[in-house]
Amino acid sequence: MKSGLITSIARSLMVARFKQTLVAAIGVTFSITMFVALLGFMNGLNIMLDSLVINRTPHIRLYNDIKPNPDQPVGRVQAFAGSYNIIRSLKPNASRESIYNNEAIMNTLRADKRVLGVAPKITSRVFFNVGATDMLGIVNGVDVEEENHLFRFSDYVTSGNFTDLKNVANSIILGKGAADRMLAEIGDVIQATTSQGNRVQLKVVGYFQSGLGELDNVQCYASIGTVQKMTGQPASYITDIQVKLHHLEMAPALAKEYGAVFGVDADDIQTVNAQFETGTGVRSMISYAVGITLLVVSGFGIYNILNMMIYEKMDTIAILKATGFSGGDVNRIFTTIAVSIGIVGGAAGILLGFLVCLGIERIPFETEALPTIKTFPVDFNPKYYAIAGVFSLVTTYFAGFFPARKASAVDPVDIIRGK
Repeated sequence: MKSGLITSIARSLMVARFKQTLVAAIGVTFSITMFVALLGFMNGLNIMLDSLVINRTPHIRLYNDIKPNPDQPVGRVQAFAGSYNIIRSLKPNASRESIYNNEAIMNTLRADKRVLGVAPKITSRVFFNVGATDMLGIVNGVDVEEENHLFRFSDYVTSGNFTDLKNVANSIILGKGAADRMLAEIGDVIQATTSQGNRVQLKVVGYFQSGLGELDNVQCYASIGTVQKMTGQPASYITDIQVKLHHLEMAPALAKEYGAVFGVDADDIQTVNAQFETGTGVRSMISYAVGITLLVVSGFGIYNILNMMIYEKMDTIAILKATGFSGGDVNRIFTTIAVSIGIVGGAAGILLGFLVCLGIERIPFETEALPTIKTFPVDFNPKYYAIAGVFSLVTTYFAGFFPARKASAVDPVDIIRGK
């Protein structure tokens, strides 16, 4: 039978039961709307939470770890060569924290096309002298421009200007938690004692707030030159090389490669922050599960509506089959009805879902813990809309397939005889 005629009959049946058709379409629209809005909002939250760590964390960190020497004297004794030797109370060896020949290493990394950027860093533990109390802190010496370029440093400086670290001698940007505990205002001069016993005076030029309270209570930032003077080290002294890659997923393999080539310890972001990836995966799985459940529920609604329509249209089905329509034609008529509901409801749901996401994105969300976030985060990734469209068609097709198969099996003689 011609497809145009089948489409015309399907349209007539939908118009005859317009309220039922409308209810089914609204069910699909609501499900798709919630599916798109839920995924957009939940994945926006995932991106925001992960960015709190990822934005401030290098993809690969090169450093010299403090650890015991793996080559112990007992291992050199031939008599114990085939034995499993246990050494208790093993102490770390006097290894250097600085990275030897760091300038050449950074130049080599910058020439690597897989590398987005390289930033040197010095980590120094200090005690801030606050009256009769000493407060533990960690001062990170950074290349200010590279730190801002690779790790969005300026986004987390809530007060003051981050460039003052470079322009003002002996300056420091305090973590917000540390500043609150020391009652230090911008422009104040604070005193710190380094682990080497050196006492230095530092001028507060800003506050830093990452959104992670434990870090903000101890982490502070200064220029590399300032930290080198604090610790009494030469201008070549660097303890960390931070590497940002073009592709994050390459970090584990490249960390092993760089560690072997340069003879240093190397950590990749996936290994160091594995718990964040796990949390993101679980939240995404829950979002997809809830969204798909909504679509399946709407599919059952369409199934019930088409079942009722077939029951009420037995006479019409009998007449169609008696006038030459085959069972396959009847099957296509009711499948067309179901797919039409899916197309209309899905398109409306995708549009409404996008509008709901726009509305959520404009809701103010301001908290002291997350100073860089001003509104609720939403992810507008096109794949969510594509998934929603495909699921609406698949769900409605199968919701209509089984009632349509039932309709195609109707014997017109039995219906007419019953009448």
